[in-house]
Amino acid sequence: MKKWLLAALVCTLAVTGCSKYKQVSDLPETDETTETESMSGETTEETLEVQQETEPAEPQKERVRVKGVYISGYMAGSEGFQAILDKIDQTEINAVVIDVKNDDGRITFSMDDAPTVNEIGASERYIRDIGALMADLKARGIYTIARVVAFRDPYLAEKKPEWSLKNADGSLHRDNKGLAWVNPYRQEVWDYLVEVGTQAAKVGFDEIQFDYIRFATDSTMKQVAFDEADTKGRSKTDIITEFITYAYDKLSAEGIFVSADVFGTIIGSKIDADAVGQVYNDMARHLDYICPMIYPSHYGDGNFGIEHPDTQPYDTIHAALMKSKQDLAIVTAAGEDHAIVRPWLQDFTASYLQHYIKYGPAEVRAQIQAVYDAGYDEWILWSASNKYTWDGLLSPDEASQEDQKIAESRAALPPETTAAPPTEAAKPETAPAPEETLPQEGQPSEETSMEETKAPVDETSASEELQTSEDPETEATDRAASAQPETTAQGEKRSKPNVVIVTTGGAGE
Repeated sequence: MKKWLLAALVCTLAVTGCSKYKQVSDLPETDETTETESMSGETTEETLEVQQETEPAEPQKERVRVKGVYISGYMAGSEGFQAILDKIDQTEINAVVIDVKNDDGRITFSMDDAPTVNEIGASERYIRDIGALMADLKARGIYTIARVVAFRDPYLAEKKPEWSLKNADGSLHRDNKGLAWVNPYRQEVWDYLVEVGTQAAKVGFDEIQFDYIRFATDSTMKQVAFDEADTKGRSKTDIITEFITYAYDKLSAEGIFVSADVFGTIIGSKIDADAVGQVYNDMARHLDYICPMIYPSHYGDGNFGIEHPDTQPYDTIHAALMKSKQDLAIVTAAGEDHAIVRPWLQDFTASYLQHYIKYGPAEVRAQIQAVYDAGYDEWILWSASNKYTWDGLLSPDEASQEDQKIAESRAALPPETTAAPPTEAAKPETAPAPEETLPQEGQPSEETSMEETKAPVDETSASEELQTSEDPETEATDRAASAQPETTAQGEKRSKPNVVIVTTGGAGE
């Protein structure tokens, strides 16, 4: 009898055990299973064994419609965070993205059960009492996302040079900021990132969000020598997707969601995708959430047919997300599921651009409205200094009313339609700043004193087309226009307009 039951169990697990979030079904009741119970109704040892074996394969996870803000590790551990939390309580914000492994490769709180973290002394402990912090956030009903910077890790690279990118002469590779990167092809690096994510899950984070899951893109990358023993014939895009799949499988078993930040410009662009190693619709197949960084200041003049994208936040966000829909339709058409799209939005003024506007309540709200009008529901605001435009956000009651209106408007749309027509009222009446107020070339943005800009670099190689700033606090850097044409859907050749790539330092690259 016991052998029969175990055989039935194996069959049941084989059918149901691969479901991401569903609980494994109980075995059907039969005469045989009933026979294992005594006349007094007591359950025998054999029945208990079956019940134990049919526990869920992984913990259940509850999705939240995220409206979030980024918080640095330093801010999360400071007294100033309480003022931010008080603001959050008064607004529609219900989530925070907190640095757990920051741009310097430092862990922001103590991890007792992380062997590699402790071996290399990676903990900086900006957050002294992670338990108290998490308890406070949970008491306030705030969804918690742990930001984990992946392959841009100068600390790990210095401590474990054998896991790092190397030049042809065997020396440690450094980017144009003098920072070393770890090698995305090394399994040891993957396991280290999973180790950090697992510890974040244990202290109570609801989600792990990987950032810098890509290769460096500055011109120094042509000096890197990749060992065939590591690459095994795999391309950059192959290995980034493979890492995401590996990390997702490991961390999902811990009952935690997994997300990833990606460049907005990779959507629909093979050139950009190949340069950084990020293929939007491939990555979306292996994540719970995908977070494109579509700040209007990312995009150069002419993108989406918009003369100066930073000056038209609604139009830029809406156009980028409609492109996201088009790209992900490939996945849907194949009968596959994909990650929920949760874009990063701009809450800073990009004064380093020639054509920019000051971002305030109207500009923040316009971006949020564009998300909804594109048929998406979630978003996160980015500010390197953690200074947010609270006046651009709704109160909890106002947000609830807005949600109801959105649901009603979408219900009225024709079948198969999820995007609403553009909302004219959402577009702020803004114009470029007066010429005399424009910053000089190289002048840092008001957003943070640590950021810097660099002049465009003329690059001809597709693999070098993405020119990004790697400084952890950099908000933006110019990218030169590519002379290499792209093919349109009609087969015509056109030159790609110049794109500005923003290094957020927290969501972004």
